[in-house]
Amino acid sequence: MDLAVFLVQCLNAVQYGLLLFLVASGLTLIFGILGVINLAHGSFYMIGAYLAYALAPWTAAHLGGGFFTAMAIGLTLSVVFGYLLEWGFVSYLYRREHLQQVLMTYGLILVFEELRSILAGDDVHGVAMPAWLAGSIPLGGVMTYPIYRLFMSGVCVAVALGLYAVIARTRLGMAIRAGASNREMVQALGVDVRLLYRVVFAAGVALAVLAGMLAAPVSSVYPGMGNQVLIISFVVVVIGGIGSIRGALLASLLVAFVDTFGNVLVPQAAGVLVYVLMAMILLWRPEGLFRTG
Repeated sequence: MDLAVFLVQCLNAVQYGLLLFLVASGLTLIFGILGVINLAHGSFYMIGAYLAYALAPWTAAHLGGGFFTAMAIGLTLSVVFGYLLEWGFVSYLYRREHLQQVLMTYGLILVFEELRSILAGDDVHGVAMPAWLAGSIPLGGVMTYPIYRLFMSGVCVAVALGLYAVIARTRLGMAIRAGASNREMVQALGVDVRLLYRVVFAAGVALAVLAGMLAAPVSSVYPGMGNQVLIISFVVVVIGGIGSIRGALLASLLVAFVDTFGNVLVPQAAGVLVYVLMAMILLWRPEGLFRTG
């Protein structure tokens, strides 16, 4: 492996890791703070990809906008959808056992897949990327790297910084962390915990939808695309520590590098390397890389 190929694979791993962080950060917020095992989280990623597929041509035809207009509309819809879903469904799961949470959120997967089949069919679709991001930059010799993938990485970094600032530096973040530790005490201090949890859930849905919309132009939009993302996101949450945003970021990058270079160096064993990594880290630190969120 020469230097140019190594650099390209490093860029691929960073881009994949940052995109995975968007999905896993929403999952770790919901799992770590609300205490809900949400198997439907991968479906939100799928919904984001299908929103990009459906909204991009519609906004171009009716609003004169393009991919970014579609993304803004999609994110707005995802926040409203997440808020209503928490109010009408997820809020009833907080006091339930984990098995009931698993069964009920698995039911949501079936509902979302059936709705997807009815509304968009079972074909594989593509989404056009913005023309000004469709080029590539040279990396020496004949190697190039797509500009859009660099743009994806930049958006993910900006979201990660913004998420950290909100959780660690604002009163809202303080309330979220306090609500995760002692819900009854926070309620006694006058904080509307139900509203707080709805905001957290809506934010988690929006992060997954954003990841799906960003990924749509570089990957096909197809049925069941959220299933593998869900599995690997749970791996990231477990490795990083439940409820930890910085843990999710570090774990996402670790998983991405192991997966990317595993596919290049040992493709026969690439499918199990991520789970070997998870087992090794849990043997070393059973609570994950970071104990608290």
